[in-house]
Amino acid sequence: MEEQTSTLLRDSVSSAESSHRNSTKRTGTVWTAIAHIITGVIGSGVLSLAWSVAQLGWISGPICMVVFCVMTIISSNLLCDCYRYPHPEIGPIRNRSFAEAVRCYLGKKNSWIAEIFVQEGYYGCGVAYTITSAISMRAILKSNCYHKEGHDAPCEYGDSFFILLFGVVQILFSQIPDFHNMEWLSIIATIMSFSYTFIGLALSLAKVVGDGEIKGDISGVSTAASVQKIWLSSQALGDIAFSFSYNTILLDIQDTLKTPPPENKTMKKASTTAIIISSFFSLCCGCFGYAAFGNQAPGNLLTGFGFYEPYWLIDFANACIVLHLVGGYQIYSQPLFAVTERWISKKHPNSKFVNKEHRIKLPLLHDFKLNLLRLCFRTAYVASTTGVAILFPYFNQVLGVIGALNFWPLAIYFPVEMYLAQNNIRAWTRTWTVLQAFKILGLLCNIIALVGSIEGLISNRLS
Repeated sequence: MEEQTSTLLRDSVSSAESSHRNSTKRTGTVWTAIAHIITGVIGSGVLSLAWSVAQLGWISGPICMVVFCVMTIISSNLLCDCYRYPHPEIGPIRNRSFAEAVRCYLGKKNSWIAEIFVQEGYYGCGVAYTITSAISMRAILKSNCYHKEGHDAPCEYGDSFFILLFGVVQILFSQIPDFHNMEWLSIIATIMSFSYTFIGLALSLAKVVGDGEIKGDISGVSTAASVQKIWLSSQALGDIAFSFSYNTILLDIQDTLKTPPPENKTMKKASTTAIIISSFFSLCCGCFGYAAFGNQAPGNLLTGFGFYEPYWLIDFANACIVLHLVGGYQIYSQPLFAVTERWISKKHPNSKFVNKEHRIKLPLLHDFKLNLLRLCFRTAYVASTTGVAILFPYFNQVLGVIGALNFWPLAIYFPVEMYLAQNNIRAWTRTWTVLQAFKILGLLCNIIALVGSIEGLISNRLS
């Protein structure tokens, strides 16, 4: 045990030295942390929840959302305490990312596995947000077309142009240096997320009142074959998991917080508050959307055209979605950029291409620092997410696969294992048993969601 501990300490020295060299001034507060979290959590996943509740029914749907909410609060609070690692020789180490924390507490091999899931999750969110933004841009054109030509008009527009347009915008925004320089973007994105969520809720509630009935069934959508029902229910679980998953960026956000008070206390407060707020809106969107449309609930509440009027309000809501996802894409891409660029910089410390900042003066704006590595790598990254989005433009299925792939390992397994290592909790104690049961429950949900979501993605690709 002592040998293993000393190995972990030696492995963490490089992380500590890197952290000590980091002279970035941390100015974040509980409010900026809440803004970052809500930007990451209230995203495209919220719009799919009416469809998810429709697959699961009035009982299972809301219960699943509450369960995922509770699981996310528990795991995020465990993870908040992993930001500082108590190194006996050089003092507390800042773990600026999820993988760094896993490396300190669980060693190199586990950190490599975690890094694969983390980077895949970031990349998947970039693809999902690109698809969602394109669908919303297309929906604006369709809404205006339906208003002018009638609801039965053949208003069809392709996805590829809008996906490419969103990609061009992200190439520009990806030149923002890091998390510390994008508080303003997160605040704007948070305002946009609340705006379109409120609009979706209001339109659903208005439809329920106008129709004079609450639609839907206890068991949800009926299918000709029971196997198809299982696939759709599993996919719905994946969509719900995606809408609650944000642990991959928790430590990146925590690294922006100023002290005092201690970062873990501020982050726990911000995380719990943001998750409760976002869960409330998620529950309302899912339930009111299902109440309004019943088993015909669209895959995307604001782009599936359950609503046609007022068309200008639907246009505004979809514009808010696009603006929000511009920030959401960056929330999940900046940590990936940081890890990759730090690794390249460490490998090539004397390269001007990698390390030199070119100062560019822009009229009426602050001087802009351009780095050639940042320009080339981030442009290539955005181009790749854009290309994948063109190949797989399937909203619900893509969200389900991404959510199912990442929720258990990143939101449950690694936070629990780090908590056990941090507190030296022995096997078969009460705490250990409870946390193992928590892991098993999460794993079962994850397997079911993953199988159904992959089946849905393959079926849509082949059809």
